[in-house]
Amino acid sequence: MLAVTGATGFVGQALLDRAAHEGAAIRALARKTQTPREHVTWVAGDLDAQAALRQLMRGAEAVIHVAGVVNDASAFESGNVTGTLNVIEAAKAEGVSRFIHVSSLSAREPELSAYGASKARAEKLVMASGLDWTIVRPPGIYGPRDVDYFEMFRLARWGVMPVPPKEGRASIIHVDDLARLLLALVPGGEGVSFQTFEPDDGRPNGWSHYELARAVGWAMGRRPWVVHLSRASLERAARADRLVRGKKARLTADRVGYMSHPDWVVSRGQRPPEALWQPRIPTREGLKATAQWYRDNGWI
Repeated sequence: MLAVTGATGFVGQALLDRAAHEGAAIRALARKTQTPREHVTWVAGDLDAQAALRQLMRGAEAVIHVAGVVNDASAFESGNVTGTLNVIEAAKAEGVSRFIHVSSLSAREPELSAYGASKARAEKLVMASGLDWTIVRPPGIYGPRDVDYFEMFRLARWGVMPVPPKEGRASIIHVDDLARLLLALVPGGEGVSFQTFEPDDGRPNGWSHYELARAVGWAMGRRPWVVHLSRASLERAARADRLVRGKKARLTADRVGYMSHPDWVVSRGQRPPEALWQPRIPTREGLKATAQWYRDNGWI
């Protein structure tokens, strides 16, 4: 039995799919009533509900803490920091010693964004918890159900793709590869416990913004015009997105801070042990399958 937070989100749903494939039983936290799923027991509550968190942890072998706030800067502290502390305290109260924490590569440069700073503070809480912890810092995550990289697919369809400054490079990972890693980490042990890992798709030195944009275009059957935007242009675009979509804006002012940073390639020395996990999904194939999922589900 594994306790999972954030199970209704993009990564969480992929984790439930992968856990079902591997026959793992899940107890999952959810704020709203969920459709019944085989091998999943839903617990009603959120990261502020101590009674629900205690129920989530009871009898679990490990907790995989996926939940977090990504877009709403006003909730970074309560969702990412205090929420993580509440999960830690519930795990300790129920005797669950194994703790797998999904952080973000942005925690590596906490001065660049409020989001990254909140994830870095959460990591410190995990490290000081006294639990048997492992931290995973994913880079950009793409795949079915994703709403962030979806913007790139939609723009590719239009034939014009604005991207961050030309000098930037970044790593990415398919959500199913990330889900496999999270489950592979559950047993812990030597070389895994008390470690921070940065997984990716295995591409050396990541992707330039231009390369990734063209790969997404290829997945969409297009050859888009790729336009590199300066930080100032990204800031103007973020303000426009806020005016149009309000709190649902995907390009926030806070995101501009780390999007403009030139190096979001995973650290070679912090990749997970190859004997434990390796990425299976080639990125071009994964992008093409993701594009097809968006088509099949009426997103594009």
